[in-house]
Amino acid sequence: MRIFDSIITDRGSKYAVSGGACNSQDEARAFIKELRRKKKFARATHNTWAFIGDNGPVKNDDGEAGAGMVIVRMLEREGLHKHIVVVTRWYGGKHLGGDRFRHVQDAVRYYLKEYGRP
Repeated sequence: MRIFDSIITDRGSKYAVSGGACNSQDEARAFIKELRRKKKFARATHNTWAFIGDNGPVKNDDGEAGAGMVIVRMLEREGLHKHIVVVTRWYGGKHLGGDRFRHVQDAVRYYLKEYGRP
């Protein structure tokens, strides 16, 4: 599990991104459970995630409607399969509108770059 914390801040909201190997929904649930063992991540407003397994994409918006599909599209574009990416947001009190999708994309880009993908 790789975690990159406090990579984006906007109007009080803070974002982190994490990821690791994932081959099934059960492994995805275990990954999220392990991430949420860290108090900071357990208190997060959203832990949005996605991975592409043998049976296609699996995603969970965790209340951040549409954000899981943003992650799926980016993973498909990169051809990154069997690897979960989680974008965590701590809500800062102000709505971000469409900027939240840009932040999800930026967080995933950050992760992919650190993971070794351009």
